[in-house]
Amino acid sequence: MNNIDILAFSDELAPHFESINAQWINAMFILEDIDKQVLQQPREHIIDKGGKIWFAKHPELGVIGACALLNKGEGNFELTKMGVLDSARGLKVGELLLQFVIKEAVKMPVNCLFLLTNAKCEAAIHLYEKNGFVHDRDIMQTYGQSYERCNVAMRYAPQQA
Repeated sequence: MNNIDILAFSDELAPHFESINAQWINAMFILEDIDKQVLQQPREHIIDKGGKIWFAKHPELGVIGACALLNKGEGNFELTKMGVLDSARGLKVGELLLQFVIKEAVKMPVNCLFLLTNAKCEAAIHLYEKNGFVHDRDIMQTYGQSYERCNVAMRYAPQQA
C-alpha cells in the first residue's frame, strides 16, 4: 500500500474521476443525471464550490481510485464519489483513500462529514463503519433525496465507532 500516491485534483486527472466512478455506479446502479453532471464537470460541481477531489495512483496500474468532498455549505461536507477500478480491487486502495480523505477533512473547517450510499454496497458500508462512520437518520432526512438510490446515510463520528 505504500506504493500508492495520493494526487490532488487537476484538470488533466478529471477524466479519471468520471471513468472510475462510472464503472462502479453502472455495475451496481444506473447513472443518475446528478452523477453525470458531477462526473463530467467535477471542477464546476465540486472544486469551484469549495470541495476537493483526490486520486489514488499505482506505479504500474496508473490512476485507480478517486474520492471527493462536496461542500454542502455551513461546514457540511459530503464524502462522495469514492471508487476504485475493478482491476485494482483487493489492494486496499479504497481504505487508503478513505483514511486520507478523513484526515484532510479533519484539517478543514468541517462541522459535519457525511456520506450517502445504498445497502447493496455492503463492503463499502463495512469500510465506513470500521473508519468511524455511524448511521444517521437526520443526515438521511436532510440529504438522502440527493440520489434515487440512496437508502443509507452515515455521519463521521469517530468517538462513537
